[in-house]
Amino acid sequence: MKKFINNIDNLLAESLSGFAKAHADIVQLSSQPNFIRRIKPTAPGKVALISGGGSGHEPLHTGFVGSGMLDAACPGQVFTSPTPDQMLAAAQAVENGGGVLFIVKNYAGDVMNFEIAAEMLDCQNETLLVSDDVSFPKTHSTGRRGVAGTLIVEKIVGAAAEAGADLAACKALGDRVNLATASMGVALSSCTVPALGKPTFDIGDNEIEMGVGIHGEPGRERIAMRSASEIVDYLANMINDDLKPQKGQSALLHVNGFGATPLMELHLIYQLASEYWEKRGVNICRSLVGNYTTSLDMAGCSITLSLLDEELLRLWDAPVHTAALRWGC
Repeated sequence: MKKFINNIDNLLAESLSGFAKAHADIVQLSSQPNFIRRIKPTAPGKVALISGGGSGHEPLHTGFVGSGMLDAACPGQVFTSPTPDQMLAAAQAVENGGGVLFIVKNYAGDVMNFEIAAEMLDCQNETLLVSDDVSFPKTHSTGRRGVAGTLIVEKIVGAAAEAGADLAACKALGDRVNLATASMGVALSSCTVPALGKPTFDIGDNEIEMGVGIHGEPGRERIAMRSASEIVDYLANMINDDLKPQKGQSALLHVNGFGATPLMELHLIYQLASEYWEKRGVNICRSLVGNYTTSLDMAGCSITLSLLDEELLRLWDAPVHTAALRWGC
């Protein structure tokens, strides 16, 4: 394992310090317990949006703290849920009279710890579960995982909260976006958790994992390497069968890298995926390509399609100013 590390035990703390210093105009780091929060005050009565999860997926979630998105993010250790005391401290720091909406990816540890924090919090709060991974059926025992579609939920709900939507409206909006969003990923290689010091899983030189999770969890099946067009068709067919977009439907297409795939390849994937839906009469009116929900140094990508109406399109286009997303400011 070759990584830029001083001490594995201090890696997250040093990284968070560097992140906060690099973006000191947007965020600040609170320690013991760790969380990242906006540096500028919000309007009284604004709903506070808080998310979080294991580190290793950067810029998710810390990179999305700022105007138009999250008020705070709670980073756990690598691929490990943050603790309830982090979530509680973050909520108490940023709640401003409008209540708190926790945005939680559907993983058992995240769900449990956010539930504990919600029960301990003495203000109005709601929890929004993101479950956009179509690798598993909706009837799966633990539900579908929350993956790259989390960004889309956070951006659209963040815009609504910034505009003054109340807690119930933000929760309902987030549920609507989640139902209109579907994702699926493919891994070409494993990732290496620093504390483990070796690849998280073994995969052959000519194998790929279809439907991989963002922590390296197994997907639907492991198959032989195929062409980019065949891989896109596989992923897009799964997404299309789930969302069933109609001709003329507007949509956002998001191609997300897992950390080690060059933009040259990600843009190729975007080209093929956009052609897939354009042939079916879907209007790809918004795009996002790059590394946004990563898995450390995994090679691979995911495709996300999110169906849009006029309201969702307006909220997506609304100004945002974070470390990882910036437009309209």
